[in-house]
Amino acid sequence: MNHPATDIELLDIEVLGKAAECLRSLSHPHRLRMIQILLQEPSTVGELAAACEIPSNMASEHLRLLKDRGFLRSERQSRNVYYHIAEPGLVNIMQCVTMRYGNNQ
Repeated sequence: MNHPATDIELLDIEVLGKAAECLRSLSHPHRLRMIQILLQEPSTVGELAAACEIPSNMASEHLRLLKDRGFLRSERQSRNVYYHIAEPGLVNIMQCVTMRYGNNQ
């Protein structure tokens, strides 16, 4: 029996392991909130910390992890460092999260 959802190329288990590791990097509410914000506009650590209601040092740690994983990039403008989305696939991931959980609050 063929189902359209199952007619996909199966990825190598090692590749899926790398994907799972990346998804674990995203699996924190503050990181997801930061990504939501950054998909709308570049922001500073302070702006993201305020939006997440956490101290700046905690926001910096979350941003460092996301940047190290290649999800974000940073750019210095004058005295501020702005974070930007570097991984275009985050749009799709956040759309999935919103579709699944957006109406179930």
